[in-house]
Amino acid sequence: MGFSDLLEEIGGFGRYQWIHVSVIIFPGLLLASQNLLNNFVSGVPNHHCTLPANHSLNNLSLQIDEKQLLKAFIPLDSSGNRLDRCRRFVEPQWYLIHSNSSVNVSHLQTENCLDGWTFDRSEFLSTTVSEWELVCSLRPLKRMIQTIYMGGVLVGAIIFGSLSDRFGRRSIYLLSYLQLAVFGSASAFSPSYTFYCIFRFLCGMAMSGLMINTFSMNVEWTPIRLRTIVGTLGSISFTFGQVVMAGIVYWLRDWRKLQLAVSAPNFLFVALTWWCSESGRWMVLKGRTDEALKNVHRVARINGKPEMVNKITKEVLDSHVKKETEMSRLSFTAYDLLKTRGMRRISICLLAVWFGTSFSYYGLALDLQQFGVNIYLMQLIFGVVDIPAKFVVLIVLSFLGRRVSQASCLFLAALVIFTNIVIPRDMQAIRTTLACLGKGLTAGSFTTVFLYSGELFPTVIRQTGTGFVSTSARVGSMVAPIILILDEVLPALPGLVYGGSAVLAGCFACFLPETLKVPLPDTIEEVEQEWFGRKPILQERVSLCESEASNCEGVVSAEDVPLKEMEDVERAGPNAF
Repeated sequence: MGFSDLLEEIGGFGRYQWIHVSVIIFPGLLLASQNLLNNFVSGVPNHHCTLPANHSLNNLSLQIDEKQLLKAFIPLDSSGNRLDRCRRFVEPQWYLIHSNSSVNVSHLQTENCLDGWTFDRSEFLSTTVSEWELVCSLRPLKRMIQTIYMGGVLVGAIIFGSLSDRFGRRSIYLLSYLQLAVFGSASAFSPSYTFYCIFRFLCGMAMSGLMINTFSMNVEWTPIRLRTIVGTLGSISFTFGQVVMAGIVYWLRDWRKLQLAVSAPNFLFVALTWWCSESGRWMVLKGRTDEALKNVHRVARINGKPEMVNKITKEVLDSHVKKETEMSRLSFTAYDLLKTRGMRRISICLLAVWFGTSFSYYGLALDLQQFGVNIYLMQLIFGVVDIPAKFVVLIVLSFLGRRVSQASCLFLAALVIFTNIVIPRDMQAIRTTLACLGKGLTAGSFTTVFLYSGELFPTVIRQTGTGFVSTSARVGSMVAPIILILDEVLPALPGLVYGGSAVLAGCFACFLPETLKVPLPDTIEEVEQEWFGRKPILQERVSLCESEASNCEGVVSAEDVPLKEMEDVERAGPNAF
């Protein structure tokens, strides 16, 4: 018997689980805004050089408005359709104001925006770009904000992942919420670009701590039969959060107010999640059986099972978690993912798939202004399109299998991205439709790779393997904003890079074994034998150990592995990226 059997005895998915899951999932509606917040707090308003302070209209015989006046001071850009954003004439060219003026001005002398920039306030009242003038030569600094934030996500995954195993899920979960609330709110009062980047880095770390522990907090008090549903609900809450975000950013168009609005409520979430109990399974594995017993009794009482309080003793609890205790004594590291040929092939291919999926996903999601459509409408559409995409992919997975679904999502996403490159920018409806299709396909790729990774890695190293390969997704999300700068070299270059990475990832996916209707492997030996027909060196060591009746630490045969009680957990991982 395992801990999941004990959960059934104290009410299964009862009143406590309903409250617990609701308290964990509800804040996800607001957390989803953090990853894509830079689209709005660092939105780029239309802008042009500020006109010289001493310009005069004395030599003009007619009264003109400001828009006409700009023609005398600001040249057209290379497209010839709009005013240049980074240059102005050294001397005013008054004759250009007249509508019948069609003169070649390429020979006229221009200069940089010596008096700063004037920003249009119709779409954004204020952004970090307009406040700190992150345009023209400073334009890359706008992209760096998102890269620094994603860097915090990567560092947070490394730090909070180990801290969660050492100090508990609930403690790190509360700490992460508090960190996000404090530094997220502090970023709204940032006096400079440097301080803002530091605060966003710390927010990224906190988000990683929340993403890691949200799933664990949800499922570790949930019976096996409902873990997939609960895990999927967490993923869907993030998707709905993108829709909620569209309303918030439309309402608050000042970046400081927006930053505060999505950060301050986390103080309330700290108080809400304080109610949740620490994982009983984790407490037992750490030798804190008395505390685990108190939490189990608390859950039983809330679920209306007070009679179980006297029945469940310390000895009963120990007997239920015997399998988990045995599993915790096994020693496996990321190095074991690369020891054998089969595991090495799976790990390398999944690293490429995770990177390509995340890289292309954020390439589309982090530059909503490129489509020429209202940015708030684009956010709403991009949020809505993820919902049917995830459900469609889950259905397709059951018929076409994992490998075909994974490769198809990536190849089709690449095709959509490449097609959008050749579509003229004035065909906004077609470009927007293709972008939504690409966003849905990359979201589907995320859903597939979460499931696929959990099925490919054996039970003894599944969590370590999934965590290892998903790290490349965080690297992809860090690099994606920087690639957008390449449009200054060639407008089509970012799309070529994003699409190319999806094609490459799709090719790697083709080399993965199919797992549809295949029993999940328990050990590394099973992976090597069932999918690659090999007998690894590790298996030979097991045989030698058995023949010599000796203790070989770290070597595990299939018979030594507990039942796969957590197999559904890894299958339902939320789309955290």
